[in-house]
Formats: sequence, C-alpha cells, structure tokens
Amino acid sequence: MSANIKKISLTGIFIAISVIGSLFSFPVFGSKCAPAQHLMNIMGAVFLGPGYALAAAFLSSLIRNMLGLGTLLAFPGSMCGAFLAGVLYRGGKKLPYAYGGEVFGTALVGGILAYPIAKIVLGNGQAAIFTFVVPFFISTCGGTLLAVVLVGAMKKSGVIDRLLQEVT
Repeated sequence: MSANIKKISLTGIFIAISVIGSLFSFPVFGSKCAPAQHLMNIMGAVFLGPGYALAAAFLSSLIRNMLGLGTLLAFPGSMCGAFLAGVLYRGGKKLPYAYGGEVFGTALVGGILAYPIAKIVLGNGQAAIFTFVVPFFISTCGGTLLAVVLVGAMKKSGVIDRLLQEVT
C-alpha cells in the first residue's frame, strides 16, 4: 500500500476519533471545549505532518459542525494548533515541540482568530480580541495532557517509530 493511502487512512481514523471524542465536550465562555480534538491534532502532527494534520482538523471541525457537536469557533482553534504542532514537530523531531505548537497555535493564534468569527459571523457583540484565548487554552491543555501520556507512552514503546516507518 502506498504511503499516501496509509496517510489518508490514518487521517480518516484521526477524524473519526475527533468527531466521536467531541461527544465528551464541555462549555467554557461560549465555546465548546473538546480535548479529544487536541489529542488528535498532536497525533496528526507527529504521525502525518502539518498538511495532513491541518486537513484532519478542518474536516473534523466541519463534521462536528454539521452534526451540531461544535461551533464555527472550532475551525481556527483546531486548525492553527494542528498546523503549528506539525510544523514545529517536523522541524525539531521532539514531542515537546508538538505539544507547545498545539497549545500556542490553538490558545493564542486560534483564540485571537476566533474573535472576528464570533463578532462578525456569529454576531457576538460581547466578544473581544482575547475572549477565546482562555477557553481555548483550557481545552487544548486537556488534550495536550492526554497526548503527553498517550503519545509519550507510544514513543517509549517504539510504536511511533514503527508507525512512522509505515506511513512514510
């Protein structure tokens, strides 16, 4: 099986886990926090790279919105976190780079980019430029802590190296 087919298949699995995992979300200041999305962002960043991680985050957000499991605010948070985690992991090949990229990309970059969506598209007159940074930070920290445990264990057991050999 070609590497692209394997990457597409793994992307689909990560999307499915993200969507199913969003059933376990909680509201914080008008956004739905879904830690499973952030866990999958990191897994996508590590196993697939920034492009596939970004695509998975976009498609997960789209499906979650279509099913009523997310809001439009899912797009900037998940996509920025997944992409930055993938870029930093690709550049440094260390898991803390992926974790940091996810947290910074989701909380700060995605949180700020959520502002115009909330203000203009959703008509939220209460929104300010940093309104979503805190809830996005809470959500991404939950998912990143899950990733530290799960992906860290996968790294120690050699699963990451074996899977990377399979998909590249």
